[in-house]
This record gives sequence, structure tokens and C-alpha cells, in this order.
Amino acid sequence: MASVEPLIPKPADSRCLSAPSPGVSAIDWSAPWLAGWRALGEPVAQKIVDGSAQHQALNEALNKAGVLPASVPVHFVPQSDLPEGQAYEDFIFASGQVPTREGLHDFFNALCWMHFPQAKKRLNQLQASEIARAGVGQVRGPVRDAATVFDENACLIQPSDALWAALTEHRWLDAFVSLRAEWATTRLWVFGHAALEKLVQPYASITVHLWRVPEGVAPNQLDSWLAQDLSAEKLSRKPFSPLPLLGVPGWWPANQDPVFYQDTAVFRPKRLKQAA
Repeated sequence: MASVEPLIPKPADSRCLSAPSPGVSAIDWSAPWLAGWRALGEPVAQKIVDGSAQHQALNEALNKAGVLPASVPVHFVPQSDLPEGQAYEDFIFASGQVPTREGLHDFFNALCWMHFPQAKKRLNQLQASEIARAGVGQVRGPVRDAATVFDENACLIQPSDALWAALTEHRWLDAFVSLRAEWATTRLWVFGHAALEKLVQPYASITVHLWRVPEGVAPNQLDSWLAQDLSAEKLSRKPFSPLPLLGVPGWWPANQDPVFYQDTAVFRPKRLKQAA
């Protein structure tokens, strides 16, 4: 079942700056896109609501659950622990410490470290390698740019060939109406923490970047498979495809009516490539 920048000079912490958002108390843990996150995330959120510092509540969950493999020895620290002048990704790579601000954005980032530790480590390695090679500048370069897009906004999908073709060709009515029954067996994992943050206050145009998972990958193999699949070469090609997330059947009441998919401001047609 569907489990549900223009570039400007950046500070040393090169994470995307997000608009002010509600706190973790606003999360609706019954939302279908949080089905796989609830067991671990909801108790941590409650501790934060009860007054624990966010990084402390997250570390307690790490230690209690033993969710990280020995190969990914990270823990969460206050944002103030990030040294002035050091890039965020480089600091994590060098120290195994993840600077964590209060609020939804870094809360979901931490949960992603817990759910996809090997993939997050791989993304961090790619970012750190690019920083070592080219430094931190106004332009990230294709690998860092794509790794950031993935980290912030990726959604993993395990579709049939027919459904994948319809989605990548933006044949939205085929994907969501004609092939609607296929979504009952199509697995989805929202990976991007910025996307999860937006979904706390959902709106129709929230669009994620799809990354295809082969049909043979089992859920318990997903993290290790993804860590292998995230290569610099593949990321530089940006093999993403857009998905307006609230179009997923069962994820939003309004999409039961096919008219929902006729909003071309959200479900945009495929752009035709211009001849050279």
C-alpha cells in the first residue's frame, strides 16, 4: 500500500533556509505519509512538547532504540556546536555530530537519519567530498545541488513500469485514474525532510522529487540499496521526476474526484524539449 535556488551567498551552515513553521506539536501522526515514521517519531515529539531540548530527546531515542548501525555513529548536538566558518555537511563528516535546531525541519532531518542511516551517511560523504574538492561557494555544483535536492525533497517510489511511465510522462489521469488500483501495491517513502515539514500544513501543490526503487528491493533492504544507488554520477544526471504528493490515492480526500487532477497549475503537462 502507498505507505505514504536562485543561489545567494550562504552562511557556513549551507542548509536551505526555511520559513518559520509550527512546532512538533502540530504534527498529525495519523497522516498516511507518516505511517512509517510514527512509532519512532511520535514519542520523541511528545518529549519535546513536554520540555526536552530537541537534540536531547532525539539522542535518547537513538540510545533506547539502537536504531543506528555501528557503521553510522552519529548523534545530535545543539546548533551552537557548529564552529563558525565550518560547513554543516563537513562538520558532520568530520565529527559524527549533527547540528540540530529546534523546529520541524531539523526534527524530520533527524528522523531521516534514524530511518535511513546508511543513505544519509552516503549523502553526507558525497557533500563532504565535493566541499573538499571545490570548497563552499555561491554555486554548489551539480553533485552537491542534486544531493541537496534529494536530501530535502526526495520521495522513493517502487512502481510498475506502466505507472512509472505515466508519472514520468506527466500523464496524470492515466497515473491516478486509469491506473488507480495499482497504488494499493505501490510503495512510497517520503525521504526529504523539507517535504515532510511542508506536509505538516498540507496544500495541493506540494511536489516531491521521485527516485525509483526497483521492484526486487524489499523494505528491509531499502536503506542499504539506496546507499549504494546514490552515486555522484547518477545524482549529477538528476534522474528525478516530479510528483504532486497529495495526488496519491488515499492520501487526500479531494483526489477521489478525477477533477482534482485537472488543475494544470499543480499537475503540469510535460514540457517539450526545444530543438537546438
